[in-house]
Amino acid sequence: MPHARRGSLQTVLLASAAAAALLLSACQVGPDFHTPAPPAAPAGYVKGGLPGAIAPDQRLAAGGDVPARWWEAYESPELNALMERAIKASPDIESATAALRSAHELYLAQKGALLPTVDAGYTVVPQKLSNEISPTLNNNADVFTLHTAQVNVGYTPDVFGGLRRQAENAQAQVDAQRFQAEATYLALTANVAAAAIQQASLIAQIKDAEALAASDRKTLDILRRSLQAGEIAAADVAAQEVIVAQADQAVAPLRKQLAQQNDLIAFLAGKTPAEGEVPALDLARFVLPADLPVSLPSDLVRHRPDVQAAEANLHAASANVGVAIAARLPTFPLSASGGGQATDFAGLFSGPNAFWTLSAAVAAPIYQGGQLKHRQKSAEALLDQAKAQYRGAVLAAFQNVADSLQALQGDARALDAAAAVDQAAGRSLVAAQKQLSAGEGSVLPVLVAEQAQLQARAAVTQAKAARLADSAALFQALGGGWWNRADFAEASPQSAPGRAPQRR
Repeated sequence: MPHARRGSLQTVLLASAAAAALLLSACQVGPDFHTPAPPAAPAGYVKGGLPGAIAPDQRLAAGGDVPARWWEAYESPELNALMERAIKASPDIESATAALRSAHELYLAQKGALLPTVDAGYTVVPQKLSNEISPTLNNNADVFTLHTAQVNVGYTPDVFGGLRRQAENAQAQVDAQRFQAEATYLALTANVAAAAIQQASLIAQIKDAEALAASDRKTLDILRRSLQAGEIAAADVAAQEVIVAQADQAVAPLRKQLAQQNDLIAFLAGKTPAEGEVPALDLARFVLPADLPVSLPSDLVRHRPDVQAAEANLHAASANVGVAIAARLPTFPLSASGGGQATDFAGLFSGPNAFWTLSAAVAAPIYQGGQLKHRQKSAEALLDQAKAQYRGAVLAAFQNVADSLQALQGDARALDAAAAVDQAAGRSLVAAQKQLSAGEGSVLPVLVAEQAQLQARAAVTQAKAARLADSAALFQALGGGWWNRADFAEASPQSAPGRAPQRR
């Protein structure tokens, strides 16, 4: 057969093999991933369904959408400014964003494995042949310099979908990292809000405690004068001295907590405690969110970034099963090379000095000591683990929302009780003051009534702070409204938050 016909036949055979391989490449072994069905829609997050209102000043809006900047519901300019600084300076957000970029680049790199590879080379080899060796060149020269330029093309058709499953896994890892970044953002904003509310609460508690300690010292002074006048026993003074010491003692731990809270706020804002400028927040300037949106239970799994991350991990585990199955099946590598070889550079590209090769092969694992089989079983077990972790994330999400709702209801009752005590203490104080004005009593009952009212006010302060903090916890439990933000979606359009990734 003439050389030209042999070359043409080889080309046709190779092209036919490639076409057949490409036709087969539509197959993908392993399970196709489907988004888990949402849990059966319960009647509500808590037994008996959602109440229409937590309290007269706070209502629940069933089916409402959580805004992206939910902390603005507190109407605190200081909190808004602190939140902006924290978001811009947070090393956690910076780290999560960098991890997302890395995952996206690894996905693009994995996609490249589906394409042919092309590389080129050029070598220069001076040689002198031994007289015992037959001449290599046509001119029988035994000293020469051999120039070789060559281009190699390699391609392994993804017949059983192993490479596509690897790319699918990499894309799922991008999704998981994206939602982990969203979870980091949500945790930061929730922590900043909680820290700011706690700082304002501690400042108010310190004022209350100092006022109570001052009232206790006034009472002690009166008792000491009464003791000198012989009107009371020394034991009464000693008892009041204990009360004063306890009141002073109560202030020190609050100051320590406030200092540590300021350190925490500085850290959350991306500063060290020494350089961070932490504003002193006034609890009275926080407005309790009057309307709390509560997502429908059927929407919660889409709104919680931790649940979405668990779903992405489930997708990655599903794709890994396909990768493990494909590793046990044959591969069909194709390759081609061409170039030129001559004793001078100018002659490399002349027709007679050109060469080329084409090859097609089949490679199949026959015996690997059970490695491939057990790797597949391991991947299947990891898929079962990911399914269980996803279910656990869903259950935890519902528990978080239920806990927040019940905490808000408990906070409202606690505030009502504390307000009732405060009102009763106020009436007692007014009565004692009237008796004193009428000359029917002493100063001591007035001071005792003042102490009772200061203690009641401290309880009211703590109850108000708890309502503010637990309102923030509800926003966090519902997902924080990240799906209403555009910045992360614009940063990574491949699978943007708020738009469900395409699943088969």
